[in-house]
Amino acid sequence: MSEAHAGQYAMHGGVLVTGSAGFIGKSLIAELARANTNSEIIALDMREVVAHERLPNVTYLTGDVRDPALRDLFQVRRPQTVVHLASVVAVGGDPQRDWEIDVLGTKNVLQCCVDAGVEHLIVTSSGAAYGYYADNPVPLREDDPLRGNADFPYARNKREVEEMLVEWHDLHPHLEHTVFRPCTVLGPTTNNQITAMFERPVVLGLSGTSTPFSLIADSDVIDALVQAVRHPKPGTYNLAGDGVLSLREIAALNRKLYVAIPPGPLKFLLWLLQSLRITKLGPGAVKFVQYRPVLANDKLKSEFGFTPRYNARETFERYRDGRAERET
Repeated sequence: MSEAHAGQYAMHGGVLVTGSAGFIGKSLIAELARANTNSEIIALDMREVVAHERLPNVTYLTGDVRDPALRDLFQVRRPQTVVHLASVVAVGGDPQRDWEIDVLGTKNVLQCCVDAGVEHLIVTSSGAAYGYYADNPVPLREDDPLRGNADFPYARNKREVEEMLVEWHDLHPHLEHTVFRPCTVLGPTTNNQITAMFERPVVLGLSGTSTPFSLIADSDVIDALVQAVRHPKPGTYNLAGDGVLSLREIAALNRKLYVAIPPGPLKFLLWLLQSLRITKLGPGAVKFVQYRPVLANDKLKSEFGFTPRYNARETFERYRDGRAERET
């Protein structure tokens, strides 16, 4: 573990954020720091944050959530709250490494929290933990079973993480947990494998399904995390804006041609493209389009007390307009 900057704030009672150099992590650190006056904010990531991107009232540390040395960091800093964002989202990497970061990394963070007397652990799971299945309820609610998918490491890992969180909370009830299950997160700067699907000249859909997308704005995710830090209400909450957008509607909003084809030909096409190393996605990815989890957000509003600012359509339009600005 290496320290890049020490903030001029109290050593104890602070907030530690793992995965702090990621898409959500950077903005969360900035928002926490903006109104901070007397508690330490610790930003931890495998990637070192360059000097010109560091904030003056944040302690930047470089480290791996799988590293046993993380325990020493927790013992010295003694954070009151930990926001665990570190995860691997991209498809097609090293499944074993992804599992180690997601599952073993979370286990290590849990042990560090217990040993250091952390009071509140906030974890970002995913709506993918429900799994991609034809018989998924619509919408999915927090008490519906988590099934993941054996052939989709991200969904499988998130299910395993949540099962582990339940086991640890039973053993260590003094460590409160808040778990968020976000759907697809979009912001003006989002650029990933999902947005690549939206940006192709021809958006490929599947006949027999509308491919509904639950969407949440990146700013809404950050606001929900900040609220969880400042006004804790432990529990498990889906994180989604109101409504859904079908893949056809997304294509229309993005001024793209939409073509729906049967699942069989699409599976063959993905097999061929994967064989030619044009894409990392194989035939199993068809269920990712075919059986999208649609998330209910009633509990988020009524029990956690948070209403997303943007609905699904507004979230996509905000992403689309931001992309257009970047291109010009």
